[in-house]
Amino acid sequence: MSQSQSHPLTVDCPQCHRKVEWREANPYRPFCSERCKLLDLGAWADESHRIAGEPALDEANIDEWLARADRDG
Repeated sequence: MSQSQSHPLTVDCPQCHRKVEWREANPYRPFCSERCKLLDLGAWADESHRIAGEPALDEANIDEWLARADRDG
C-alpha cells in the first residue's frame, strides 16, 4: 500500500476550518459537509466573498466609453 493510500491528504475546510480528508468519496471536498459548501456559495451570492480587481464594465455606459475611445483613439 502506498503512502498516499494509507495517509490521504488532509486540508482545512474553507468555511469552518475543520480537517477534511481529500478523497473522491467526499462529494463536498474541499468542504467538510454540504452545509459548509452551501454557506460558502451563499457568501459568493451575496457578494461577501469577492475577488480583488478592476470593477466590471457597466454596460449602461457603453456608448460613452465607445465615444471616448473614438475621440482619443
